[in-house]
Amino acid sequence: MKECVLFYFLALCSAKPFVLPPKYMALTDLMLNDMDDDDDDDDDDDDDDKNSLFPFKRNVPLRPTPPPFDFHPICPFGCQCYLKVVQCSDLGLASVPTKIPPDTKLLDLQNNKIKEIKEKDLQGLTALSALFLNNNKLYKVHPKAFQSTNKLRRLYLSHNQLTEIPSNLPKSLAELRIHDNKVKKVQKDSFKGMASLHVLEMSANPLENEGIEPGAFEGLTVFHVRIAEAKLTSIPKGLPSSIYELHLDHNKISSVELEDFLRYKELQRLGLGHNKIKEVENGSLASIPKVREIHLESNKLKKVPPGIPDLKYLQVLFLHSNNIGKVEVNDFCPIAPRMKKSLYSGISLFGNPVKYWEVQPATFRCTLGRNSVQLGNFRK
Repeated sequence: MKECVLFYFLALCSAKPFVLPPKYMALTDLMLNDMDDDDDDDDDDDDDDKNSLFPFKRNVPLRPTPPPFDFHPICPFGCQCYLKVVQCSDLGLASVPTKIPPDTKLLDLQNNKIKEIKEKDLQGLTALSALFLNNNKLYKVHPKAFQSTNKLRRLYLSHNQLTEIPSNLPKSLAELRIHDNKVKKVQKDSFKGMASLHVLEMSANPLENEGIEPGAFEGLTVFHVRIAEAKLTSIPKGLPSSIYELHLDHNKISSVELEDFLRYKELQRLGLGHNKIKEVENGSLASIPKVREIHLESNKLKKVPPGIPDLKYLQVLFLHSNNIGKVEVNDFCPIAPRMKKSLYSGISLFGNPVKYWEVQPATFRCTLGRNSVQLGNFRK
């Protein structure tokens, strides 16, 4: 999107008519199609599109090239307003600007100095679908700030000074990113009623296990959760059972216990790299039979976790930079006549004290080929 904005700027500085190159015009159209909601709420055929994170419409032709820079007659000073997109980033703004067109669908306010979202800052923006507030100085959001934005799908609040998740967020949200703030607590009602929330990014906050109140994720169908670079000492047990991807890298988790994954039977991608894990309890991985990718690199494991051969769909396993001293012939592949549904495309074992010349070739019999395995010398 930054490239599109650059072309807009060039057009302002040019004496000749300027038209976006075809690839950027197509990008703009796709973005607007993504934000485009049908006015006909009675059309049941479109319900799935409205509830999905990326509601692209079927067989929607690209719009014809519009006249260059058909600007909205109302636009905040210093901002660019074009095709229901208001671009106000990198302007040093101390507050949300006034005179935002009421039909705005995307409002970009990132890289400014905004400290507060007041009650009436977003008033009347009933069509707003995406709001970018990344990299400001935001520490306060009024409880009624989002009262008008009942169509908001994407809210980016990363790289700010928030100490808690703002209250009364729109129930229409599909994606919430609050990375790199000062959030220490997730209250029980933080996400209440957000039936469409699919992506939740909360990394780089000083969040501990005790800071997640019981029931905080109740009723949600979140598919992607990331709480990396936090202060977790164990795998959270109250996350949504619907998750496909769980990223808990760069925490202080010391072990994986039997009950840790009982809720997450749909999990397909698990990130536990850069923790302090010494042991994966036998049977704990049996609760995630659909998993395809596991990251356990940069931990303190002394052996390949038990249960790996039983994961029929596992394709990528990162175990590098641990304390693994020996690899057995059946550590990765099931014993005949059992078979894997998917062969390994990547197994990393470098950075371990294992003597790789002692590893039997049959150990990797269920990989796609020798290039799928990464071994290397251990350097202490």
